[in-house]
Amino acid sequence: DFTHERPEVYFDEDDERKIRWPENDIVIARFPEGSRDLVVLSGIEPHTNWNIFSECVLQTAKNLNCTVAVTVGAIAEAIPHTRTPSVFGSTTNAALARRLKLSRPTYQGVTGIVGVMQERFEREQLAAVSLRVGVPHYLTNAQHPKSSAALLRHLEIVLGVPTRHAELYEEIQRWEELHDAAVEGDEQASEHLAQLEVDYDARTQFEIPSADDLGAEFERFLREQPDEDT
Repeated sequence: DFTHERPEVYFDEDDERKIRWPENDIVIARFPEGSRDLVVLSGIEPHTNWNIFSECVLQTAKNLNCTVAVTVGAIAEAIPHTRTPSVFGSTTNAALARRLKLSRPTYQGVTGIVGVMQERFEREQLAAVSLRVGVPHYLTNAQHPKSSAALLRHLEIVLGVPTRHAELYEEIQRWEELHDAAVEGDEQASEHLAQLEVDYDARTQFEIPSADDLGAEFERFLREQPDEDT
């Protein structure tokens, strides 16, 4: 369905018009002997044929002998832009839930492709973890480098691979200054932000375990899995 994600026209190095189609890419990162390889799927959420898409992803995971799948996403939350966003985790795998101290999914209702993939992984008994980072609910149409960095940091520790999240520092600084300026001088917005900070600080101590704890337990879980290539 190209009414939502349209192709782009561009000129190549020979000044010829070309079409760049929306697509999803699969990249395999291979690490030294003794480490597990990483398979990364990135792209867009398809707007049609979800059953076919999810089965293709699942078959690819099987063909590559994947033992654990990690999905990532973002969710609008009552989070002040002045705080480091929390990363939430869940899994349908009972062993992983106990080991990582993660919750089992309880949501019922409309879902996205990540929810579909989680159901497919569970049905095929492929262990899967879902990591979701919060973004300020009052900035849903903005870019969120602060949330991206928080999610990348968790991925780096959990997966044991570099994500270069520190490179977002300068962008985060500019992002914070921009939104600080938008709130400054607006009494109602300032009061709302202050209350968000109080509420957020009070509840974050009870949320997902730290990235370091997750990473250590996740690594132990992987070592206990059958010795496959990926």
